Amino acid sequence: MKKISSKKLIVLFLVLAMALTTFTACGKTNSNEDVKQNEEVVEEKENKVQYPMEVEDQFGNKVTIENEPKTIVSLAPSHTEILFSLGLGDKIAGVTEYCDYPEEAKSKEKVGSFTGVNIERIIELDPDIVFQFGPGDEEVNAKIRDAGIVLLCYEPDSIDEVMNLIQSIGTVTNTEDEATKVVDDMKAKKDEIVNKVKDEEKVKVFYEIWNDPLMAAGPGSFMDELMTLAGGENIASDAEGEYPQFDMEQLIERNPDVYLGAKDSEEKTVESIKERPGFENINAVKNNRVYLLDPNIVSRPGPRIIDALELVAKSIHPDAFK
Repeated sequence: MKKISSKKLIVLFLVLAMALTTFTACGKTNSNEDVKQNEEVVEEKENKVQYPMEVEDQFGNKVTIENEPKTIVSLAPSHTEILFSLGLGDKIAGVTEYCDYPEEAKSKEKVGSFTGVNIERIIELDPDIVFQFGPGDEEVNAKIRDAGIVLLCYEPDSIDEVMNLIQSIGTVTNTEDEATKVVDDMKAKKDEIVNKVKDEEKVKVFYEIWNDPLMAAGPGSFMDELMTLAGGENIASDAEGEYPQFDMEQLIERNPDVYLGAKDSEEKTVESIKERPGFENINAVKNNRVYLLDPNIVSRPGPRIIDALELVAKSIHPDAFK
């Protein structure tokens, strides 16, 4: 075997040493860069929602939210359902007596009822934010705000407005990702329902809001939108106002094929509707197509509004869902 000189051995050693050093340095640099990038991703996620933030609610009230809300009060069942859908159940300190979904909502302290809002108890709970349905009572609003509590008021009038509200609450409460997931699921289910009925023949539908006097779901109402999306033709779509009175002559003349309402009292049943004077002349009654829907689903502008759409669509076009 040919001998390698001492000089060549030294050169070879130096080359190997340099190569090893370069490899190690590159590995160290890459490792440091990876750590830095991971830290930047975590920091970006943590800082996705920036506080303090300026917020304007649906009624033009402008507030500043200093920090991520830790304690929340909801004064509407629909708002409560939105908060739970965003995973904020642990932060909810108070709700109304009508907030019964999901099941966990029933165990929350009640600070509102049919008779009004318990302002004193809300102030004692010292929430970071109160979500109210509609503009609310100015005297109640003033007392809540005077206590240094942020008050936001919303009253969505369409499916798109419900989705926008979910996104808005997600931003305010630093749950934007959860809000996006909820809205995406709602959109997917809505599209699925609409696609099932889009080629079905339109069916004349009446939705009863109240029976004495008879009131309909008119143009611009939530139910008008749901009936239309579900492949129905709202016979009260040209009435004046969202919830107009509708006389018996009109009802019989326009003769709905499907009659819908909410099961909002024990006395109100399919049979009691069929037995009303003059109703025997309506196709919906003749063909046993009178349906009473779950009021907690069809009357709440929250995440389950798409479930309401499904209930309406199945009532109008049952064969499309077999």
